[in-house]
Amino acid sequence: MRMKHKLILPILLIAAACSTPEKPEKSTGLVTTSAMVVSAHPEASRVGKEILKKGGNAIDASIAVQFALAVVFPAAGNIGGGGFMVARFADGSVDALDYREKAPDAASPNMYIGETGEPMVEKSIRGHLACGVPGTVAGLADAHHKYGKLSWSELVQPAIDLAIKGVVLTEREASGLRNIQEDLKKYNTTIPDHLISENWKKGDILFQEELGHTLERIRDGGRAGFYDGKTAQDIVAEMKSGGGLITLQDLKNYTAVWRKPVRFDYKDYNVISMPPPSSGGVLLAQLLNAAADFPEKNWKPNGLESSHYIIEAERRAYADRAAYLGDPDFISIPVEQLIRKDYMKKRMADVDPEKATPSAEVGAGVIPAESDQTTHLSIVDAQGNAVAVTTTLNAGYGSMVVVAGSGFLLNDEMDDFSVKPGVPNIYGAIGGEANKIEPGKRMLSSMTPTIVEKDKKLFMVLGTPGGTTIITTVFQTILNVVEHGMSMQEAVTAKRFHMQWMPDVVGHEPGAFSASDSTMLLKKGHKLTLRKSIGRMDAIRILKDGRLEGGADPRGDDTADGY
Repeated sequence: MRMKHKLILPILLIAAACSTPEKPEKSTGLVTTSAMVVSAHPEASRVGKEILKKGGNAIDASIAVQFALAVVFPAAGNIGGGGFMVARFADGSVDALDYREKAPDAASPNMYIGETGEPMVEKSIRGHLACGVPGTVAGLADAHHKYGKLSWSELVQPAIDLAIKGVVLTEREASGLRNIQEDLKKYNTTIPDHLISENWKKGDILFQEELGHTLERIRDGGRAGFYDGKTAQDIVAEMKSGGGLITLQDLKNYTAVWRKPVRFDYKDYNVISMPPPSSGGVLLAQLLNAAADFPEKNWKPNGLESSHYIIEAERRAYADRAAYLGDPDFISIPVEQLIRKDYMKKRMADVDPEKATPSAEVGAGVIPAESDQTTHLSIVDAQGNAVAVTTTLNAGYGSMVVVAGSGFLLNDEMDDFSVKPGVPNIYGAIGGEANKIEPGKRMLSSMTPTIVEKDKKLFMVLGTPGGTTIITTVFQTILNVVEHGMSMQEAVTAKRFHMQWMPDVVGHEPGAFSASDSTMLLKKGHKLTLRKSIGRMDAIRILKDGRLEGGADPRGDDTADGY
C-alpha cells in the first residue's frame, strides 16, 4: 500500500504523541480593513497585495499570485499543473473554473498495468509517463478574459522579475530542494543545473532564467505563449526524450471549463465549493450534512464524541467518493442526490455510538433513481469580491521532470486516476471504474476551494493542500469557526485528524487527541496512526465590523498580507 512520504507511523507511537492535547494557541491572525491575500509564500502574498493596491480585483490578484507561486514555491506552485477556482463577486453571483489536467490522447486504462497484471507503481508517480496535459495557463487566461481588470502583462510581470532576479530561499524551500536532488537526477534526461546542489540553505538565491523567459512568452502571447511555439515544442521534446505521451495536439486541444459550483446550506450558512471532477464540494456537503445532526457546539473540539461521529461520517463519504465520482464529461454523477440532507442522514443511521464501523463493512450508499503536494490561496478585494484557488502538481515537485529549455516542473497527476480498480494511489485513496484512465479525461481530485456566506453576505474564504486530507481539513476548519467559536487563525492552527474509508485508519497530528480520548477511540475500534502534519490551510474571515482576518497556516511558510 502506498502512502505519501511514509507519513503514517506505527501505532506504538500514539501513546507518546497523545499524552497531552495541544490546544490551539489563542490568537488572531492579521486583520486588515480593505483587502487581503493569504497564500503559501510571503513573496506571492506580497505580489497579490500589490496587484490589489494597483486597482486589480480578486481575480487579477489570484492570477498574479499563481504565477508568482510557480517561481517561489516550486513544490506546488506551477504552470505545469492545474487547479480549480471558486469565485463569489460583490453582487452575490458565483462561478467556478476547472483547469484540471487531462489524460493525453494516447493514454489508456491499462497503461500502468504490467504483463502479469500488477500495477507499475512508479510510472504513475514519477517521470514522463506520469504527466497529464497541463491546464494552469489556459485556466488563468480564461479567468482574465472573463473577469480581469488590469492588463495581462501587469499580472505576469511580477513572476518574471522573481524568476530572473532570484528568490531568497526559506528554510522549508531549501530543505525541499535538498531532499529531491537524487530524484531530479534520476527522472530528467537533461539535468536541470539551476536546481542541482546538495547544499541549498536558507538565504540562498534561486535563479530561474529559463522559467523567466517562459513567463515572458506567456506575458506576450497569453495562452499561445504556453500551448504553442517554443514552450509547447519544449514540452513535446521532453516527452519524447523520456517516453511521455503529451503531444502538440494534446496541448492545442486543452481547454478549461467554467462549471456551476456546488451550493448547499449548513444551518445559517451557505457554502459554495468546487463540483466534479473535484470530489471536494460533494464530500464537504456530505460531511456538513452529517454534522448538522451532531450537537457539535456542546462537544469538545477533537473530543471523544465529536471525533467518533466525524470519523464515521468521513468513512461513509469517502466510500461514496470511490464509487461515484470522476469527470462529469465522461460519466453521470448523481451530485444532487449525494448532497441531499436526507441521503447523509440515512448513511449515518447505522452508526453505533460505542463502536467503530469496520471500513470493510461500509460500501457506497444507494442512490435513489432520478475529487500531498498542492497549494491554496484565498483573496478578498476592497470591493468584496472573493476568490478561492487550489492548484497542484500532485506530489511534491510533481513528476520531478523539468522541461528542458523552458525551466518548469511538470505534474504527476496521472496517479490521481484509478491505475487499477482497488489499488490505492499515492494518497492511499481507492478508485473504481468511474475514475479509470481514458483519453482526454480529467482525473478525480480532492481540491476543495470554498467560500462561505452568512445571511447572504461573504463570511469566509478557505482551502488547503493535502491530497485526500484536503476535504476533511476544510470541513474541520469550518466547524472550528462556526461551532467552536475560534478565530480564523485559531481554526487554521488547530490540530487535525483524517479518515478516508480505505485504508481503515485514522491519521492524526501529534496532540490532536488527549490521552484519554485516544484510548477510548481505540477501545471503540478505531485504528489510530500518527502523521507529521495535515494540510496547510489558508483562509480569510470577514468579521462583524467588516474587517478581514487572515488565517495563515504555521505548518508552512504561509503568509497573510493586505491593507
